[in-house]
Amino acid sequence: MRGQCLCGAVQYRLHGSIRPVIACHCIQCRKTSGHYVAATQVKTANLEIEGSDAICWYQSSDQARRGFCGTCGSQLFWQPRDKDVTSVMAGTLDGNTGLAIEQQIYCEDKGDYYSLPVLSAEKTS
Repeated sequence: MRGQCLCGAVQYRLHGSIRPVIACHCIQCRKTSGHYVAATQVKTANLEIEGSDAICWYQSSDQARRGFCGTCGSQLFWQPRDKDVTSVMAGTLDGNTGLAIEQQIYCEDKGDYYSLPVLSAEKTS
């Protein structure tokens, strides 16, 4: 799977298995993206980056840093401090991905200008 920023200065490849997409509605994700973040995740060793010198890293909390293109501003990555994984913004992936949103987190922090679908209770037989 491949992806890139808007201007193409940063391009990347994902190898191996990747996680389904998680949508995060926390305040930091809202502020950094302008809405909410939808991201997949891969082991950092399975992320191959071309143009890494164009990536600007911002330490957004004690727990993680965020990577974006210093040329066009595209938000690309989120890396937790104590884990060997990198979240990759799903919107930066090229073409059809076959991925789907599996979970939404920090829903209590979502903006008041949009609604989230109500999930139906699991049916038991």
